[in-house]
Amino acid sequence: MTSKRNFKILIVDDEKDYREVFKMILSDEGYWVSSASSGEDALNILKRENINLVLTDLIMPKMDGMQLLERIKKEYADTEVIVVTGYGTIETAVSAIKKGAFSYFIKSRKAEELLIEIEKLEKLHHLEKDNKYWRNQQNRNVYLLKTKNKKYENVLKVINKAAVSNASILITGESGVGKEIVARRIHELSSRKNGHFVAVNCQSLSENLLESELFGHEKGAFTGANERRIGRFEEADDGTLFLDEIGEMPINIQTKLLRTLENRTIERIGSNREISVNLRLISATNRNIYKAVENGDFREDLFYRINTIIINIPPLRDRKEDLPMFIDFFFNKFSKEQKKEITFIEKKVKDYLLTYNYPGNIRELKNIIERLVVLSEKGVVRKDDLPENRIRKGNNIQHSDTIMPLKEYKKKVESKYISEALAKCNGNITKTSQILNISRRQLFNKITEYNLKP
Repeated sequence: MTSKRNFKILIVDDEKDYREVFKMILSDEGYWVSSASSGEDALNILKRENINLVLTDLIMPKMDGMQLLERIKKEYADTEVIVVTGYGTIETAVSAIKKGAFSYFIKSRKAEELLIEIEKLEKLHHLEKDNKYWRNQQNRNVYLLKTKNKKYENVLKVINKAAVSNASILITGESGVGKEIVARRIHELSSRKNGHFVAVNCQSLSENLLESELFGHEKGAFTGANERRIGRFEEADDGTLFLDEIGEMPINIQTKLLRTLENRTIERIGSNREISVNLRLISATNRNIYKAVENGDFREDLFYRINTIIINIPPLRDRKEDLPMFIDFFFNKFSKEQKKEITFIEKKVKDYLLTYNYPGNIRELKNIIERLVVLSEKGVVRKDDLPENRIRKGNNIQHSDTIMPLKEYKKKVESKYISEALAKCNGNITKTSQILNISRRQLFNKITEYNLKP
C-alpha cells in the first residue's frame, strides 16, 4: 500500500484564496502540498524539492502558466503539470497538452474531477517507481548469482530447486554475504513472483515494535496507535515474507510466529479477529541457530518449522576466485553513481583487494570500493585511500597486522559494553535491561553466554 505523502504537489496561483482552497482539499486527501504565488517562486521551490506534480494557474503576471509549463518540461522532465484556469478554451487545452501538460482543469468544475486526475498520476508515479526499483534489484542481483566457485555453484543449484517449491527456507551465513539477495532471487523464481517481497530485520526493532511491524495493530490498541496499521504478514499475502536475523527474535514473538505458521492466520494487536494469510516464509540468521536452540534462546518447534530447506552461503574469503568479477562490478557501479571516470588503479590497491580476507564479506568489499571511488582524483585510485586495518580497544585505536572475525569482534565489544552497563546499574538486572532496551531474559542469556558477573 503506497502513501500519498510520498507524492509531492506544488500549487501555483497568484490568487491567495485559490491556493489555500486547493491546498486544503489536497492536504485532506493525504498529499504533501506546497504552494507558490508566481512562476518564479515555483521554479525556486523546484530547485529545492523533488516535486511530482505542479498545478499551475494559466493567467499570472510576469510568467504565465504556459511559460512555466515550458520551463518545467525543459528543466524537470519527470515533473508532471496540470494547467488550471477559470477561462478554458479548446485551443488553450490542446496547446497545453502539446507542450507536455498531463491534463487541463477548469476551476468551475467539481473538485472531484481534479482529484481523479491526480489519483491517476499518483498511481502511475508509484508504478514507475516500483518498476525502476525492480529493474535495479534485478541488475544488482546479477553479480551475486554468477560464480566460478564450485561450492557456491552447488548453493545456486539448491536455490533454483528450492524456489519452485513452497517450502519454508532458512538461509544461514555470516553478516554481509548477501542473504537477502538470495531470498529475493528465490522469490523471483517462485510461483509467487507477482506478489510482494516483504523484508523485516528482526534485530533492528524493539520487541514491541517488531510485534506491531509483523502483525499490525488496531486503532487505540496502545498509546500512540492513532490509526489501524496493516502488518507485514498481511502485506506479504500471496507473496514472500523474509525475516532477516530471525535468531534475534524475542521468545514471545517466536511463539506468536509459530502459531501463525501452523494456523495460517494472524491477529492484529488489539483485535481477536483472525485474518487468513497465504505466503512463503524465508528466514535468515548469522547466528549459530543450533546453539541458540540448545541454550533456550530459540524455540525448537519453530526451528523445525522454518528450516524445511537450509541454504548456507559461504563467506567471501572461501570464494576468492569471484573477487575480480565483484571488484570490476563495484568500480563500474560507483564510478557511474559518483560520475567519476576511473582510468587507473594503482597495483597495491589491486593486490590489497585481491588478498584481503573481508571479515565483513561482500558488504565490506562494496564499502571499500565506494570509498576508493569517492576519494579518487583525476581518475586515479590510490593506495593511500585504502582504509587502514584497525582494531578498536575501548576508546583507543591500535594498529594490527591481523583482523579478527567480525562476529568475534562484535561479541568482544558487546561483552565489554554489557559488563560496563551492569556495573553502572550496580548489578540491577531490571534497570540494566531497560537501559539496554532488551528484555530481562535476553540480558540473562547474554550474561550466561559471556560468563559475566551481575
